[in-house]
Amino acid sequence: MAKNRNKKRNDAASMDITEAPVSDLPQAMDTSESGAHNPSGGASSLKIKGRQMKRSKNARKKKAIVRAISKKEQAVEKTKKHESKTLRTQSAKLLYD
Repeated sequence: MAKNRNKKRNDAASMDITEAPVSDLPQAMDTSESGAHNPSGGASSLKIKGRQMKRSKNARKKKAIVRAISKKEQAVEKTKKHESKTLRTQSAKLLYD
């Protein structure tokens, strides 16, 4: 088989180059639209770049986002609680002074 690898093939599957040449005359531009565009669905027409995430990775990402939101809410509650506590102690000190 190694001896035959350099032989040229004269198969019928060779490329047919007998097509008519493209004319040099200007062609009319196709202005028809391929489909109706919905202006209200602009957000749905956004394309995601790259490869889509797998389900498990997507689930982990969503859980991480939920966790981050809940931690932020907890931090806000803690600061509010601390501020109210300092206000109460300051008002109590003013009563006894």
